[in-house]
Amino acid sequence: MSNVDAHELEKFGSIAHRWWDKESEFRPLHEMNPLRLAWIDGLASIGGKRVLDVGCGGGILAEAMAAQGALVTGIDLAAKALGVARLHALESGIENLDYLEMSAEALAQEQAGGFDVVTCMELLEHVPDPASTVRACATLARPGGWIFFSTINRNLKAFLFAIVGAEYVLELLPRGTHEYSRFLRPSELAHHVREAGLELVASQGVSYNPVTRRYRLASDTSVNYLLACRKPGP
Repeated sequence: MSNVDAHELEKFGSIAHRWWDKESEFRPLHEMNPLRLAWIDGLASIGGKRVLDVGCGGGILAEAMAAQGALVTGIDLAAKALGVARLHALESGIENLDYLEMSAEALAQEQAGGFDVVTCMELLEHVPDPASTVRACATLARPGGWIFFSTINRNLKAFLFAIVGAEYVLELLPRGTHEYSRFLRPSELAHHVREAGLELVASQGVSYNPVTRRYRLASDTSVNYLLACRKPGP
């Protein structure tokens, strides 16, 4: 429980009831989700595999991966968000999906090497020690397994787009959602990945068109970006 920010839990817990409202603060996650899911599945072929979603929140990605045929476990420390995730999965009739209220570090002590695929989307910029989360994700993946990260770069453009633009101008997110100092440069995340014994396979930028309200994969990783990694082994 040491690698958690109580303020972050409270911040997202207070709006957890709007997690599945596609016109709420979580609209960007809903709009980005099909793109991320296709990228993950294109590399790891998640159907029938044991998948862990770290920092699953209200379950947008976790539920989509389960609908794709994966055997999904979602973990988070935000109890209210997990309550919303469990209720929505029940209403959706999805059975190959389970949620646990625990950290990646705690689960790594219990189920090391237990998952074929580990996803960690939009979490690293909200925890005090992102390197600890990366290490836990590496421990949780089986040898040869895939690990996917998504976060925000730290530079002037990212500040203007992800905070000024998204939170104050376009109002896509509540003000105060992000702290600039917690953003991670790709080189910093790549360092954490290597230190955790993982191989960096691919990186991908994500761009947003405010007119069409559509996200797309791009070569530009200067704001939002994804990393795909593998744990050495068969």
